[in-house]
This record gives sequence, C-alpha cells and structure tokens, in this order.
Amino acid sequence: MNVQDIVNTVSQKAGLDQATTEKVVGTILSVLEHEAEGTSASSFFAKIPGADHLAHQYDVMAAAPAGGGGFLSSLQGALGGVLGEKAGALVNGLAALKASGLDMAQIQKAGETLVQQAEAAAGPDLTNQVLGSVPSLKAHLGLG
Repeated sequence: MNVQDIVNTVSQKAGLDQATTEKVVGTILSVLEHEAEGTSASSFFAKIPGADHLAHQYDVMAAAPAGGGGFLSSLQGALGGVLGEKAGALVNGLAALKASGLDMAQIQKAGETLVQQAEAAAGPDLTNQVLGSVPSLKAHLGLG
C-alpha cells in the first residue's frame, strides 16, 4: 500500500475531495516527520512509499508565503520560536488543517482513517510508536 492508496481511502471514507485529502494527509505526515524522531519514524516512512514525498510537499515548517498570514502567522512564528521546531511543527500543522476549510469532525475522520490505513501499511506497532511520540497530535485528531 502506497501513500496514494491511503489518500484515496481517506478521501472516500471522510467524504473529501482528492486535493483536500492530499493536503490533510500530507500535513499530518509532515507533522509526524518533524516531531517523531529516530528510527521508528524513518521505518514508518519507509513502509509507505511516497509518504515522505507527500510530507515534503505539504511541509508544515516551510516558510509562509510572503506578505500573507497576518496575526496568525506571526503567532505561529512566535510560538514556534519559543517552543522549538517540534512544537512549531504541530502548531503549523494544526493551523494548516484548520485553514483547509474542514471542521474538526472532518479532520478527525480523516486522521482516524489515515491512522487505520497507516497501521495496515506499516503495522500497528510501528504506527502506534510513531504516533505515541506525538501525543498532542493524537489528541487533536481525537485518537487519544
């Protein structure tokens, strides 16, 4: 199972269009990539072909577009600076998910389906190990 299979399933089960689903899945993967450290994260991404590419495409730590964002962007920047990259990745990822126009129920359904698909692809132990290293993400996705 590759990342496109996961995007297709999340799209179908969460009732989201392909582009929005790709952004949500890519954003969540990017948060995991930045926050989950060590061999479990690299093993996790190795088991899902294309996941690292999608995470990079929706990199939550990439520079914000010039001239845009206003107060929220400056708040994200300040929090990221104060709390370090790890918290910054989570703050940026959550802001990106909320900015996608989805409500929390849709984000949670997409996140729940993504986790189920990741468990099928990478195995439940490895998936839980990676998610366990980012407990606040699990809570925001309604998985904690």
